[in-house]
Amino acid sequence: MRSYTPDSPEAMARILALSMLADGGLDQSELEVVVTTKILDRIGMSPVNFDIVVKALCEDMLQSMRGYDYGKIELDRKAIDHLLAEIKSPQLQRLLLSVMLAVVDADDQLSDGEAVLIAQAMEVWQLDLHEVAHVRTSATDARRQKQSQAA
Repeated sequence: MRSYTPDSPEAMARILALSMLADGGLDQSELEVVVTTKILDRIGMSPVNFDIVVKALCEDMLQSMRGYDYGKIELDRKAIDHLLAEIKSPQLQRLLLSVMLAVVDADDQLSDGEAVLIAQAMEVWQLDLHEVAHVRTSATDARRQKQSQAA
């Protein structure tokens, strides 16, 4: 896995990308959460550079995967811990966890990979859901509002 400067836009974008890929695929609903929450603007990342980070993550995952089972690529705990450790600021950790929760909730299904990633982020960053509840609610409300407008 390549390393990014701690708390850099690239390090934060990679965590977002990881949460989008944790269920084994990239869903349109997850991309919509990224747009709706304006998280890329908040972390100083352009959409073009986000695409570059996502592609780099996919390349790194293919090179350092621990296993390939039925079309799913899985990273080991140590690799995920390394990625999470690049986010040092408690404020950024809370922001990212709140958006990660909205991303994994985007398709109204929580996969095993998503659950493991969220639990691991909470453990590494020493956060609980109460610390991000207000931020998570605003991200989830924005997604639900967009869904109701489309209906």
